[in-house]
Amino acid sequence: MHRSQPLYKEVKQHITESLRDSKWRHGQAIPSEPLLAKRFNASVGTVRRAVDELVAENILVRQQGRGTFVTSHTRDYMLNVFFQIVGNDGRKEFPRPEMLSFKRGRADLATEELLGIGHGELVFMVQNLLRLQGKPVIVDNLRLPAKLFPDMSENLFVDRDTTTYGLYQMRYGITVVRTVETISAVLADAKTRKLLGMAHPAAVLKIMRTAYTYKDLAVDTRIRFVNARHHHYLSLLGKR
Repeated sequence: MHRSQPLYKEVKQHITESLRDSKWRHGQAIPSEPLLAKRFNASVGTVRRAVDELVAENILVRQQGRGTFVTSHTRDYMLNVFFQIVGNDGRKEFPRPEMLSFKRGRADLATEELLGIGHGELVFMVQNLLRLQGKPVIVDNLRLPAKLFPDMSENLFVDRDTTTYGLYQMRYGITVVRTVETISAVLADAKTRKLLGMAHPAAVLKIMRTAYTYKDLAVDTRIRFVNARHHHYLSLLGKR
């Protein structure tokens, strides 16, 4: 019988569906590869190849001597995987956020397109100022669809003891599995310059990011303005 895709891809799809349906939640160990092989009627080697891809995609993580676990969006994980702003001295640290505003309103056309939502749907609009080494470096403008986070509130956002993606995962069972970014250099407007303590005129990095969970469902989108005077964007590609 002709297969439309390799068997390990089918196994990967089955595992991903189980993760999407929260059969195995963040921080939880998935069944061993022999058990998965029996479940999916495949060889251990086929299952291992599927798991290898999910590990490479940061969806699963192997822990020596313990097994394979669903990735949790801890502060360290967030810093290593999703935060690429580094000091010119090579130092990388978790940013200290300060909420500037939290609103609920109708999405504009650009947000509707990025989030794949219908016209006029409600979104939460959050603006944060992120500090590194005690200095304001990033202005973050975040949009997330209200239908995915029905009870989201300013207090929930401010009082969380985890990352933004950690909050999505722990409270709503939504795991960010990938992001898409575009980066450009633009002149900062007056408000951004004031927040970042920059003189006029001033150029900033403009980072547009949309985050996705399983099945390419967009869970948030943001525009981030970065003062690159003492910081830069670091992208690491390939395996070590």
